[in-house]
Amino acid sequence: MKTSAKYSVEVRERAVRMVQEHQGEHGSQWAAIESIAGKLGCTAETLRRWVRQAERDNGEREGLSTSERERIKALEWENRELRQANEILRKASAYFAQAELDRRFKP
Repeated sequence: MKTSAKYSVEVRERAVRMVQEHQGEHGSQWAAIESIAGKLGCTAETLRRWVRQAERDNGEREGLSTSERERIKALEWENRELRQANEILRKASAYFAQAELDRRFKP
């Protein structure tokens, strides 16, 4: 998951906890997010994304958890690497097969 270097993991976790703890004091979750984001110096949208991801990680919301996203990203990277390796092997095989045919038929 792409994260900003500006906010540490601890700050993000604390901000999410603050939203969850103080949500009842506000008219809506968005109002709590706006209030807390202003105090932290981040945008409300950034904090909203952190809260939504935390909800997915805790199973409170549908969607991929952080660990599932990381697993998919790793599998996609591995798949890309394997496709490249297969392409290299396919080209090498064709090259050597052609070289073998050329060598056999030369008088």
